[in-house]
Amino acid sequence: MADKDIIVALELATTAVRAIAGQRMADGTMQIMAIAEENASNCIRKGVVDNIDKTTQAISRVLGQISLQLGKSVRRVYVGLGGQSLHSVENKVQRTFTEKTQVTNDMIDQLMDTNRGVVYTDSEILEVVPQEYHVGTRTETDVVGMQVDMLEASFMNVIARTSLQENIEKCIRSAGYDVAELLIAPMALADTLLNASEKRSGCALVDLGADTSTVSIYTKNILRKLCVIPLGGNNVTTDIATCLSVENEEAEALKLRHGYAWKTFVSGEETKTFAISHERNVDDKILSDIIQARYEEILSNVWSQLKAHNEKFVSGIVFTGGASQIRALQEAFHEFSHTDKIVRIAKLPSDISTAPGIHIADNGCMNTVIALLMHGDQNCVSNTNNEEPTEVKPPVVPDTPIDKEPEDNNPKPAKKNFWKIIQDALNQED
Repeated sequence: MADKDIIVALELATTAVRAIAGQRMADGTMQIMAIAEENASNCIRKGVVDNIDKTTQAISRVLGQISLQLGKSVRRVYVGLGGQSLHSVENKVQRTFTEKTQVTNDMIDQLMDTNRGVVYTDSEILEVVPQEYHVGTRTETDVVGMQVDMLEASFMNVIARTSLQENIEKCIRSAGYDVAELLIAPMALADTLLNASEKRSGCALVDLGADTSTVSIYTKNILRKLCVIPLGGNNVTTDIATCLSVENEEAEALKLRHGYAWKTFVSGEETKTFAISHERNVDDKILSDIIQARYEEILSNVWSQLKAHNEKFVSGIVFTGGASQIRALQEAFHEFSHTDKIVRIAKLPSDISTAPGIHIADNGCMNTVIALLMHGDQNCVSNTNNEEPTEVKPPVVPDTPIDKEPEDNNPKPAKKNFWKIIQDALNQED
């Protein structure tokens, strides 16, 4: 990829549609050049497109902002696939031989093709991750060249509802853009936040989002499990709003400013009070009780997915995402799970920089879209000053969705190109 190439990535998250543009520098680092986001609470639910028209509008606006910041026209984007229906399913494919047979690459490809032929109701396979091969009582990762009379292959199929990918592609096309590549968001995130040593020795990545929490488990540098739990930071905010009779915006502010996932950190101190709406006050201990109760539920569900693999987490358990930024999260998880493994909050790698005037909040919310950006390897923009505009342009979409108008049975004749008429006239004079 040339130095001039600019990569653009798009994340359709529950709270926001986020777009980011970056340029790979000569030393291999990524410099972020533009960022845009727009509230998506009215069009995306639990990471899944809920309203196609409104999502299309949001995509059109954020990518339009990116184009303005860059001074170049965005043409295609890298997009992440996530959401509640995303999960992994293990599948085994077995082949027997009448006599000892040497395993070839073609045999491995045939096993893979058989696995890809598995049909899941209302779902499709997005990615296949080979696990191991079983030869008798032995388990191997590479069996090509071995003599066997029976070969069993284990695959981890990452699947999701068929509509997940279809709706995302439809929204992007309707907004006037192409899809450079659809990436499995949790896998891209793990590739960015976890190094090869951590994946090899064994670790878990937990992305605590707004409406969902995604758990990814790695051992021997292989994805072993992926699941999405339908709980996240918004559940905490809703509990605060309900219990204290405040608006969601105020509840979110209380959580961010004064919240702790584990109330022990405030129980030993003198009680503090915070002013809330309608000339009322709330004690910090009451607020902590509300927050801890919901975080205990979220983290207990996370632990239920992790505990069977706990002994394999030599590199520990890594948390990321906006809801992971609350105070005392690590202590809360240790308390609820009783794990003896290291628990830490992920940090973005050091090979990411920002152009002058660009600021990335250190709150975990941008980690996924940055991970999608890091996976890009093709130019996504055109220079609006030097190149012809593309035929398909982002449409001017109304602020509110409208019903589809009936087809015109008497279409008007196509308008002639004014400059083409002038050119034809000049040619005739010659």
